[in-house]
Amino acid sequence: MNHAFDITIKNRDLFYHFLNTIPLELLNKVPEGFNNNIFWNIKHTVVTQQALVYGLSGLPLKVSNEDVQDYKKGTKPERDVTKEDVDLCKNQLHALVKKTEEDWNSGLFTNYKEYTVTTKTTLSSAKDAIEFNNFHEGIHLGYVLALKRALGI
Repeated sequence: MNHAFDITIKNRDLFYHFLNTIPLELLNKVPEGFNNNIFWNIKHTVVTQQALVYGLSGLPLKVSNEDVQDYKKGTKPERDVTKEDVDLCKNQLHALVKKTEEDWNSGLFTNYKEYTVTTKTTLSSAKDAIEFNNFHEGIHLGYVLALKRALGI
């Protein structure tokens, strides 16, 4: 599983760089032809990782219920985020993956509620969820790159 966590961290490094270098105004901007913005895509990956790994394992998520409601599948930005929102997300990007790795290594994930994702892949364990999460985050990295291009950055 070390390899799966390493992939996640490397993707989160890219997201962290975007949050550090793209102005807040552009993190919030939804270009024509898109349903969401750069920040939404990044925060959505944080929330989804928690829901897939912890939520389906019957464990408490390490993100707020408000974040889940705002960034779960099927949502879109309803307000501009603040610098504080960005700072929180930057902290969560790496810390929550490291916590998941610690919890994995300690054997915390013993139960899992099977779940079939949009791509018709069925997740049957936390291991499946951790591995699938990398695919999911790769999709959203692609969206972020497309959004950057559409915004001219």
